[in-house]
Amino acid sequence: MKNLVAGIDIGGTNTVYALVDETGAIHACDSFPTNSFQNFDDYIIAIRDGILEIAGKLDFSHKILGIGIGAPNGNYYTGCIESAANLLWKDNLPIAEKLKVLFGGIPVVLTNDANAAAIGEMIYGGAKGMKNFVVITLGTGLGSGFVVNGEVLYGHDGFAGEYGHIAYKRGGRSCGCGRKGCLETYVSAPGLKRTAFDLMVNENTPSVLREFTFNQLTSKDIFIAAQSGDKLANAAFETTGKILGEALADLVAITTPEAIFLFGGLAKSKKLILDPCRKSMEDNLLSIWKGKVKLLISGLDEENAAILGSSALAWKELNK
Repeated sequence: MKNLVAGIDIGGTNTVYALVDETGAIHACDSFPTNSFQNFDDYIIAIRDGILEIAGKLDFSHKILGIGIGAPNGNYYTGCIESAANLLWKDNLPIAEKLKVLFGGIPVVLTNDANAAAIGEMIYGGAKGMKNFVVITLGTGLGSGFVVNGEVLYGHDGFAGEYGHIAYKRGGRSCGCGRKGCLETYVSAPGLKRTAFDLMVNENTPSVLREFTFNQLTSKDIFIAAQSGDKLANAAFETTGKILGEALADLVAITTPEAIFLFGGLAKSKKLILDPCRKSMEDNLLSIWKGKVKLLISGLDEENAAILGSSALAWKELNK
């Protein structure tokens, strides 16, 4: 009999669930639109039914030992999704307890998506064997997961590690959190676009990006232009990488990690973001840490990273 866990990734668009063994092999996977259920209890039942359906199609004997969930505003301590902006249901949602009941009392553990990515990196990715590292997720926002002495840093309330919301520039760009100048407004896919438009306003450099309206332009367009040698597009990546490097130098002063992993859509640009980021970080590090902190691209397969992260969370809990 093969032991499995169910990994669940809850996003604003889709909910993805899979059955995963301890090596990280995914044996079955499916999904459905997250916001297709007005009632939260109906949504929970749909998750239960979906997991049982894919489990029923497996052609080998198995046992589901536990469930791991990665979700926006997922609180490890309470097992609740707390006021997630991109979900229909705005109250504190006791998802871990409800799924535990529906699955007969097996362990169910929840965390936010960035922490799940950090655990996935530790169990299945490039951080195997590391006890102190940070994962920075670069997408529509900037998420972060901190691992200190082999444990995820949750803080006293379960929400520690929101590095995207440190103030990079007081009174700067407006952020969706209601504050101004947050790091993620400069270092994220939308942040890269805002920087590109700032450059177009303030410089006369010719660029194919000038053919786009603000709503049309995407970070992928900027990436393609930069690869083709567009100077303004390259400058946008250079500026973004420099800002991230400065912020990471400050981060090192707090946790002194062995490595920092970059993950997500913006990290796919690799050298375009990595080179200016690494230089900026090294330039701004205190001398005792220069050359000691590795800056790496995530070792997880991005297509399955969220599911691997949530399943790794379950395995980590089971192996305590």
